Amino acid sequence: MEKIGIIDLGSNSARLVIVELFDENYFVVVDELKESVRLGQDMDRDGFLKPQRVAETIRTLKTFKRLCDASGVERIIAVATAAVRRAKNQRSFLDEIQATVGIRVEVLSEEAEATLVYRGVINSMDVPKGIVLEIGGGSTKIIYYNRRCVLNYVTLPFGAVTLTDLFKDDNLSPEQQAERIEEFFTEQFKKIEWLSDVEPDTQMIGVGGSFRNLYKMNRIVRKYPLHTVHNYQFMTEDFRAIYDMVRVLDVEKRKRIRGLSPSRADIMPAALAIIKAFTDYLHIESFTISGCGLREGIMFNQAVPVTVERPIADVLSYSINTHVKYYGCDEKHVENTVHLAIQLFKQLRVLHKFPRVYLKVLKIAASLHDAGLRVRYYNHQDHSRYMILNAGLYGVTHREIVLAAFVAGCHRKEDVNPAEWARYKDIVTDEDLDVVKKLGILLRIAESLDRSGLGMVKGVNCDVLGDSVIMKTELAGDATLEIRQAMAAGPEFKRQFKKNLEIL
Repeated sequence: MEKIGIIDLGSNSARLVIVELFDENYFVVVDELKESVRLGQDMDRDGFLKPQRVAETIRTLKTFKRLCDASGVERIIAVATAAVRRAKNQRSFLDEIQATVGIRVEVLSEEAEATLVYRGVINSMDVPKGIVLEIGGGSTKIIYYNRRCVLNYVTLPFGAVTLTDLFKDDNLSPEQQAERIEEFFTEQFKKIEWLSDVEPDTQMIGVGGSFRNLYKMNRIVRKYPLHTVHNYQFMTEDFRAIYDMVRVLDVEKRKRIRGLSPSRADIMPAALAIIKAFTDYLHIESFTISGCGLREGIMFNQAVPVTVERPIADVLSYSINTHVKYYGCDEKHVENTVHLAIQLFKQLRVLHKFPRVYLKVLKIAASLHDAGLRVRYYNHQDHSRYMILNAGLYGVTHREIVLAAFVAGCHRKEDVNPAEWARYKDIVTDEDLDVVKKLGILLRIAESLDRSGLGMVKGVNCDVLGDSVIMKTELAGDATLEIRQAMAAGPEFKRQFKKNLEIL
């Protein structure tokens, strides 16, 4: 296992992420620290990084270095983006960092930065065709891809910080400044010829701190129960309501908006104006927010070197396997349970009638049903439910996460807590409760059939005969324990499927 530090030195903020790389190409984030340094502020006047900003950045990097040393970080990978890339005093700034902090900073080219953002997105989201809008402090990137291949990208030399400086005018109201930025960016989009070739069914994906803050504001307004920004679905109509509220307020009033970081209050209207112009220009009705971007692109490159050449083929499976290993689950038991659960799902489709897409939900639940053992054995199904809800799984929607969490919570008992279920009423429906209960009983049987964890039951063959389901087991040894445990689910099986259960 190796621990690395990744420093992203942006135009607005500097961020350190500490990552553990462990066996078989997996990784987890174990710590993070962010500071608002505004390195790109006031650069448009003469192209130089200002002494005050440089000094603040140096102090921040020294803090990052101390945390890395205290955390046992073995390597630090530091990158800088738009502000440093354009700075006329870039060399002296980098030399000062090397001399005073002992960190070598790589200045990313526009292509390298866009590539890392894309890798962070494509290896964490199951969106086959997308257009990524990444808003930084000093630049805005647009990346268009299809079938997991980049088709076009462009980096515009304007971001939330630089636009705020550029359109700062005491004679204009906040609303007028936002309108000017909208008009300015619309003209920039018109110059990008390939934007007109973007197909209508392309999913927009938002990346960056402004999108994450947008999620936080909307989560509070909606009282959204899942605290997971990654894969959050945003209706453009909801975005415009927030934009209309923010753009008319002065900075002090914006700082009091719940969910909006005070350090971002002055530049947020500029970022939202970019999103408004983009969604209007491409007639976008909804977009998805990605919690992964440039830093995650670096993480994937470090942990899974093959991603330098091609994306991860199965994003969800990779993410599940990461958590199975991190939570210390019995991998053989997980493999057996998933195998049996999938067999039951397929062979009993005549009873449950669920489409194939629900296999994804069952796979997540079966893989992580014992994750709660890391907390405590007793009632570990409840801990597993919580852990799935908060794991930040990749390649899966929020609705699928909630369903999988409650299915896993059913693997040792039959009932779904009505109060807990009601918390997620904005994500799932009353009909989904039937899905949870039926998939839950399939998981309970599958888990029971590997109760010893020794793989005594290799497979099942199910026949639906009259008012009974006959499960014939394929055995590799004495499965008395497994069959007895599975038969204990008989009463609940009958309640859900209206059939008697017999296991042979």
